[in-house]
This record gives sequence, structure tokens and C-alpha cells, in this order.
Amino acid sequence: MKKIILLSAVFCYSYLTAQIKTPQPSPTATIVQKIGISNVTIDYSRPGVKKREIFGGLVAFNKIWRTGANKATKITFEENCVFGGSKVKKGSYSLFTIPGEKEWTVLLNKETELWGSGDYNEDNEVVRISVVPKETKDFTESFTIDFGNFKSFSAILSLKWANTLVNIEIESMSAKKVQNDFLELLTKGPSANDYYNGAKFFTDNTSEHEMALEWIDIAIEKKPEAFWMMYHKARILSNLGNNKEAVITAEETISMASEAKDDYGYILRCKNLINDIKSK
Repeated sequence: MKKIILLSAVFCYSYLTAQIKTPQPSPTATIVQKIGISNVTIDYSRPGVKKREIFGGLVAFNKIWRTGANKATKITFEENCVFGGSKVKKGSYSLFTIPGEKEWTVLLNKETELWGSGDYNEDNEVVRISVVPKETKDFTESFTIDFGNFKSFSAILSLKWANTLVNIEIESMSAKKVQNDFLELLTKGPSANDYYNGAKFFTDNTSEHEMALEWIDIAIEKKPEAFWMMYHKARILSNLGNNKEAVITAEETISMASEAKDDYGYILRCKNLINDIKSK
């Protein structure tokens, strides 16, 4: 009878604990970041330092690491990109690293269902790059992956834990696609806003400032009351080195914006542009 009671107690305990959710020692996290015009998604677990020596201790130097805890970290690219200088096709990959005292190896692998690194297969690698780690004054208790240093079509992916920081640049390859989209659009009878947006894109992301000037002029011709377009024409003229005409255009923009119900901040932008030009 005692044996039956004991077995019943064990069964009830197992059943009850299976129904109770408890906090994860290394909580899972998902970060979604838009770079350019497409998303990069990372799924990973976040172990804590918990007063342990991390790199060279818990995470051995010169041995492959799942770059987190539990299931291997997964990174998904919505569009083709350049990861740390290497071209990568859109899709999902596992993110592994080999930490070293002076150099880290960062790996992308086609196998995304690995738990740990025991079954890691180099034949499935698509990227293997070297990165120099940095020692930081700021201490990171929980392993953290995030993004920063954004540009129009790039960002920095950062791995942070304890006092170690590893940065990897990710560049979107969609700039050329956007450029081609504008070129195709602008041969089909585009609107003033199409020319305006195309002019802004080309002046901010390419060296085709002459084309940008041509397009902004067409946009203004189609919509002459748009003082915000005049402001961007002044910017383009400044980029071309025609500072005198840029100042005149900025002053015309201030005059037009002053008569509008709301200048949307363009008067201040023009004044700042004029000051920047005159300070050169």
C-alpha cells in the first residue's frame, strides 16, 4: 500500500509540475530590425553572467559556441544582404561563433534546428568571417544582441556579454533595387511626388546629383506650391557645389513657407542650410 501511495504521489507531482510554467534560466528573445527596406529577425536565448567568468571560462576560447543558450541562435534575412563583407542569400541561418582572446570567428550555417554545437557540420556553412572583439567599460549581465549605427541601407549587429562587444556590419542589397524601381517608375508618367521622392533618394544614396536636380525641377514644375520640394532643391544645389543658387533657393523657400498655414519645420531647415553653406 505504501508503495502505491508513493507512486501515486510521484505521478501527481510530475503531472502538476508539467502544468506549471516557471521562468527560463536563459529567457528566449526575438528582435526584428528593418535595415534598408527589409527586416532582419533574430531568435535567441539570453543567459546571464551570474557571477561567472564568461569568455575563457563558461564559454571556452577557440571552441564553437551556439552564441546564446539552449537552441542555436537563428537569424533570418528577408532580402539578400552582405553580412560582415560576405554576400548572403535571403533565408534563415543559425548563428555560431568561435570566441578568441584577440579574434572571433562568426559563422552562418544553413542548419537552423541545432541544439548546441555538438552536431555542427561545416559543410552547411555559408559564411565564415573574422571579427576583432572589443573590451567595454559597460557591463552586460544578460547576453544581448541588438542593432545600431544605422545608415540608409546598413546597420551594425552587436553581440554583448559581460565586458565583451563584437560588431558585425550588415548591408542591405536593396539600394540597387530601389534605384531600378525609381528608374522604371519614372519612365511611365510619374507624378510630382514620384519625381520628388526619386530626387531625394538619388541625392542621399548615390552620386547622381545632376539627375536628382533634373527630377526635383520636374517635381516643382508639376507642383509649384510645394515649398518642401524647393528646400530639397536647395540641398541638391549645395551638393553640386552651387552654393550661391542654393542660398537663393532656400531663401525663396522661406518666403513661400512663411505664407503657408504650417511650414512643417522647413523654415528652420532652410535657415540651418543657409548657415551651413555660409560657414564653409
